[in-house]
Amino acid sequence: MEKLPSSIFNDVIGPVMRGPSSSHVAGASRIADIVRQSLNKNVKEVVVDFDVNGSLAESHDGHGTDMGFVSGILGMPVTDPNVSDYNALAEKAGISIEFRILDYGAVHPNNYRIFAKSEDGYSHEWEAVSVGGGMIEMQKYDGFELKMAGDFYEILITADCSEKSTDNILDIIKSYVSDFDFALIDKKGQQALFELKFAKKPSLDTLKPLKSEDFIIDLVYIEPILPTHSSAGCRVPFLTSDELIELAKTDPSELWEFAVRYESCRGNTSKEDVFQKMSDLVSIMENAIEEGLSGTEYKDRILGYQSYKIDEGTRKKKLVPCDLLNTVIKYITAIMEVKSSMGVIVAAPTAGSCGCLPGTVIGVGRSIGASKDEITKGMLAAGLIGIFIAESATFAAEVAGCQVECGAGSSMAAAGVAQMLGGSVEECINAASIALQNVTGLACDPVANRVEVPCLGKNIMGGSNAISSANMALAGYDKVIPLDQTIKAMYDIGLKLPLELRCTFGGLGKTEASLQIRKRLEEQNRR
Repeated sequence: MEKLPSSIFNDVIGPVMRGPSSSHVAGASRIADIVRQSLNKNVKEVVVDFDVNGSLAESHDGHGTDMGFVSGILGMPVTDPNVSDYNALAEKAGISIEFRILDYGAVHPNNYRIFAKSEDGYSHEWEAVSVGGGMIEMQKYDGFELKMAGDFYEILITADCSEKSTDNILDIIKSYVSDFDFALIDKKGQQALFELKFAKKPSLDTLKPLKSEDFIIDLVYIEPILPTHSSAGCRVPFLTSDELIELAKTDPSELWEFAVRYESCRGNTSKEDVFQKMSDLVSIMENAIEEGLSGTEYKDRILGYQSYKIDEGTRKKKLVPCDLLNTVIKYITAIMEVKSSMGVIVAAPTAGSCGCLPGTVIGVGRSIGASKDEITKGMLAAGLIGIFIAESATFAAEVAGCQVECGAGSSMAAAGVAQMLGGSVEECINAASIALQNVTGLACDPVANRVEVPCLGKNIMGGSNAISSANMALAGYDKVIPLDQTIKAMYDIGLKLPLELRCTFGGLGKTEASLQIRKRLEEQNRR
C-alpha cells in the first residue's frame, strides 16, 4: 500500500484538544481509542510499556500521556471538561491501567507497547507510535504487522492458514465483503492477519456469517478516528512547493485557493466544506485568545496569568511602541496560557506550538483590519505550507527538536501573513522558507517536564520571526534556499540532534532551576 498524501486537517492543523501536548495527549488518546474498539469498548485491564530509552519514559506524566491514554480507554474526548480527573474516572469504571518503563529496544521515541483485556477475558496486544501533532501509527497487532493511522474503517481478521492459502481465504472473505480499498496481509507460521481498509463504512451485517467460517480465529472492527478519511482513489494536484510554484506560473490562483483545492481532493469533499472547516477552527482559536486574555488558572503549572501584562506595559509606556507586534505577543501568550490551564486549543501544528501560528495570523489580521474570511484564507495558506513539511519531515519534537514544532509554526505563519497582505504564491512560499531557515537547529528542552518554558518564548519568537520573514519576502529579499530544500535540511539537522535535545531531559530542562521547579510541582501534586 502506497503512502497516502498528508491532510491539512489530519496532519497539520488540528486536533481540537486540551493541553499540554498533541504528541502525548491527543496521540495517546487516539491510540487508546483504537485499543478500546478492538475490545468492543469493554476494557477491564490495560498495561502500557514505554521504552527506557524513549522520550515517554521521562515525559509521559508531565506531558499528559497518561491522561490522554486513559481518556481514550474511557471513550472520553480530550476536550471533555472532566478529562483531568482521568485516574478517578478509570477507577470508578473499574478499569485497571498500569504504565511501566522497560528496556525492550523500541526504535521510535514515542513507542507504546500495550496489553489490553476485556471483562470476559478477551485480549489483544498492540504496538504503536505517536508521530507528532496527534497523528499515530498502529504498527503491530497480536504479533502481526499492520499499517493503521485511523483514517479508514478497518476490519482485522486473524485466520488459520493451515488448510487454506491466504489467497483462498481472501477470496472467501471477498464473497462476504468486497468493497474494501486495500487488503494488507501478514502471515506468521500457520496464521495470518488480513487488514481490510474501507473508505466507506462496511455493512456490519455481512460480518456475522463471515465469523462462522472455520478458518476465522478472530475478527475486529475499527472506526476511523481522524477528521479526514482516506480512500484508494485519493489524488492531489501537487506534493511539494516546487511543484506548486511551477503550477502557479500558469494558474493565477492565490495560495489559499491552492490549499482548498488540495484538501478538497485529499478528503474527497467540496471546496466550500474545506473553507468552512478552517473557519470553524479559526473560531476555536479566537475563543482561546479571549479565554486566555480573561485570565487562566491551573494547579500543575509553572507560569501564571501573564497575557494582560502587554496591555499594562503599553499603558505605562514601558514597551517598545509596536502595536501589531505587541498584539501578536499578547495573543500567543493567551493561547499558550489556555493550553497550560487545560483549556481547549487547536494543535497548529502541535499543542506545544499552538500559540505561534494562530496568535500571529489572527493578531496581524486584526491589526490590519482583515475580515474573518481573510484570516481564514491566511490560515489555509499556512496549512498548505504545513503539508510540505509533513511530507518531507515531521512535527514531532521527539524526533527532530523544536524546529519542527515552533519552527514549523513560524514558517506556516509567515506564509499566512504574506497571504493576508496580498503576497503571490511564490512570495508566500519564500516567506515560509526564510522563516524556517532562521530557526534550524532549535532544540526542545522543556523545563520541569512541562510544556511551558521555554515553549512560550519560542512560540513568541516564532511569531516575530514570521512577521519579519513575511516582510522580507514581500519586499523582495532573496530567500536563497527554496522551501523544499530548507525543509530537508531542517529535518536532517533535527535527526542529528542528541536525544536529550529532542523533548526529553536536556538543555534548560536539566538546569538547577528546572530541577527545583520540578521537585516543587511533584510535591504540590502529592498533597
